[in-house]
Amino acid sequence: MEIHNTERQQLPNATLILVFGILSIVGCCCWGVVGLIFGIVALVLSKKATDLYNSNPEAYTGYQNVKTGRILAIIGVILSVLVIIANIVMLVLYGVEGIEEMQREMIEQYGG
Repeated sequence: MEIHNTERQQLPNATLILVFGILSIVGCCCWGVVGLIFGIVALVLSKKATDLYNSNPEAYTGYQNVKTGRILAIIGVILSVLVIIANIVMLVLYGVEGIEEMQREMIEQYGG
């Protein structure tokens, strides 16, 4: 009986994909742009890692990080797009001056 002792290696960028997925959700609060960038990068990297894993699943570990990062990136991209759309709608409806006035009123009301 022959036993193959092949060393499994970590999928390239598996942890990075997970971190970028998390940052895409956090980054949606920065006008949506930062979250969108991190989310798209995480999705591209996860596509490459998934293709690599599917070609030889026995050779790699860390696929769970890739899957989780991909899901988080999808959520981050959706939230970022919604924030961007909301910002555009606010800009169209109220204009820059109207938004600045609302901010001043909120600061006066809640900030001191």
